[in-house]
Amino acid sequence: MGVFFTCIHIHYLISDPMQKILWATDFSDNAWNAIFTAVKLYKDVECSFYILHAYEPGALHMLGKKNQLRLGTLYDSLAQYSQQELERIMEYFDKNNTNPKHRFKTISKSETLEEAVREIVSAEDIDLIVMGNRGATGAKEIFLGSNTIQVANTITTCPLLAVPKDIDYKIPKEIAFITDLKKGCTAKTIAPVLLLASLTRASIRVMHINEGNILYEEQESNKKLLEHCLKEVDHSFHWIRHIDDKARLIDDFLEDLAIDMFAMVHQKRSFIQKLFREPIIEEVSIYANIPFLILPSQD
Repeated sequence: MGVFFTCIHIHYLISDPMQKILWATDFSDNAWNAIFTAVKLYKDVECSFYILHAYEPGALHMLGKKNQLRLGTLYDSLAQYSQQELERIMEYFDKNNTNPKHRFKTISKSETLEEAVREIVSAEDIDLIVMGNRGATGAKEIFLGSNTIQVANTITTCPLLAVPKDIDYKIPKEIAFITDLKKGCTAKTIAPVLLLASLTRASIRVMHINEGNILYEEQESNKKLLEHCLKEVDHSFHWIRHIDDKARLIDDFLEDLAIDMFAMVHQKRSFIQKLFREPIIEEVSIYANIPFLILPSQD
């Protein structure tokens, strides 16, 4: 009975007429690609887009206290630049947005990005954060930009969609959900995945890397819950034999199934944190080339 009511709640989330999406931008082409992707993904949904630029005047104190005049000038310059660029963004959407379902609002904050995002997510009850992902340009580069990692590690209540740079938008038809079946299998956690699947009529491919010969009792229970929550969506489960290089396993899985977007739950001591810490090896290429939905653990 508990499973039944948990999954009924997902229909309420999906049928919510308004989505609140926060776009954190540094005014780069990278960031623009993120908002274009979000606008297209949610084209049939009533959305309020909050466009945020955060600048951190505190970093200017590295100049020292002796030059307060220069410090104030730099601060004013940052604030003016932020406002001017946000105004240009609004001018663009005023001119080019033809979707009556979408509304845009700009926010400039003199705080760290993490602080600004946390405040807006809480105050506005944000449903999704969207950020640009610089993508891999070499074997030693981390596949997510540092700003994206900082926000993902700080915001524990809201999903984050990292969109690679220089990708052409395509409607996702295959979405991968990568899970260890230990946590993150409830309807509330995977609601963003189900919503996107319903908007794009995508299939969900659940990938589980076997670390043992059998599932533990908790994993069996979570698998049944996940199956129940996915029952109205085209989906399949894929059991992959464990080897040391999980990153490579996932990369091969995404490529073999022609995955258009993949999702993981961000938990402490989870595999996703390893990806955040370590440079991506040269052969792991798919991560940086498709949108990555980072789900908060809400179990």
